[in-house]
Amino acid sequence: MPKGSNTPVPATALRVELGWSTGPGVPDADSSALLLVGGKVRSDGDFVFYNQPAHSSGAVRHEGKRNAGGQVTDTLLVDLARVEPAIETIVLAASADGGAFGQVPGLYIEVKDAAQGTSVARFDSTGATVETAFVLGEFYRRQGAWKFRAVGQGYSSGLEGLATDFGITVDEPQQAAAAAPPAPTVAHPVTAPPPMPPVTMPPPPAAPPAAPPAAAAQPVRLTKVTLTKASPSVSLAKQGGTSGAMRVNLNWEVRKQFSGWASKLGRPVAMHNDLDLDLCALYELTDGSKGVVQALGNAFGALHQPPFIHLDGDDRTGAVASGENLTINLDHKQLFRRILVFVTIYEGARSFADLHATVTLQPQYGAPIDFSLDECTVPSTVCALALITNTGSDLVVQREARYLVPERGVSPQRTVDYAYGWGMNWTPGRK
Repeated sequence: MPKGSNTPVPATALRVELGWSTGPGVPDADSSALLLVGGKVRSDGDFVFYNQPAHSSGAVRHEGKRNAGGQVTDTLLVDLARVEPAIETIVLAASADGGAFGQVPGLYIEVKDAAQGTSVARFDSTGATVETAFVLGEFYRRQGAWKFRAVGQGYSSGLEGLATDFGITVDEPQQAAAAAPPAPTVAHPVTAPPPMPPVTMPPPPAAPPAAPPAAAAQPVRLTKVTLTKASPSVSLAKQGGTSGAMRVNLNWEVRKQFSGWASKLGRPVAMHNDLDLDLCALYELTDGSKGVVQALGNAFGALHQPPFIHLDGDDRTGAVASGENLTINLDHKQLFRRILVFVTIYEGARSFADLHATVTLQPQYGAPIDFSLDECTVPSTVCALALITNTGSDLVVQREARYLVPERGVSPQRTVDYAYGWGMNWTPGRK
């Protein structure tokens, strides 16, 4: 589609993909959506992005990113049939993280039918220079039907500037108002007045009780946290993320297309087809109980009873939209002593050396925490990802990214148990 053109779209579930080519020196980018009435959001809840991934109506949801051979897509799901009648426009935007869009090759937005996978509309954005945010497209109503317009409007003020332009309140340091200078004082001679007779006055009527202050709307937080070797830990309390559900997502891609040995099948397999990574968690609660949450043995855990950790399922694709997801109920954080999140190669590869994996911890209330696994140099089939420790007043997330090599005859689970001193008894299991 050329810039400024429009096309009808079906009022059904649509997949909106923001895509670009990545490589050395290419900044990351993020998709977002704003639901507008009269050109503005009604509240900060009408902003859907990585820190606020779902609209309350269920009409828009941020699914996340996937990297396939250097082609990155960041996806939004939009169900136009569920959009509230008051909403007139859904703005579809992109923001650059760590650079400008002039450094991002092949930027485009594509609208697909979510059920069929067929393309409905596509706009390729070209000519970017210093812009750090873009409105790439928008859905809008016309005579009871929905249309998509290719926009291509750039901002040099990033996601913050774009969001505030549409009425979002962004969490940023506020400058303290300058105190008014005190009024000058001048000394004057004082003559005491003559004494007055005492007068008895009735007590003043009691003032009505003050109404409680209205709860201030919480501003939107745009921050993200990336853990590195230099900065390996973060406080969940400082990020405001110590309640609600925290989702741990693992997604991956194969850097080299070659065959590995699948231990269960006993024959060579195409690694990118049969690769199976398992996200797991060792836990220790304050009452001393210990255990593991994993697909092996169908030990999927539970979210609303001990251990308050639940594995959503077992995925073989690495797709961030589904993928391997572990959920931790932070409303019971006082019952956790420590949680070790780790990943094992169940089949399809001999080690992590040729895999690129990304871990994202997304608290319900707080900034997402992510890190990559890129530096495996040993024949490892198990990697300790993150250690979450209860310090008594806080939960601290520590990036481990520790590749372990099991000894002959020792399972990956037992290997990670030995390394972190969990002290559990292990028996063979199957999915």
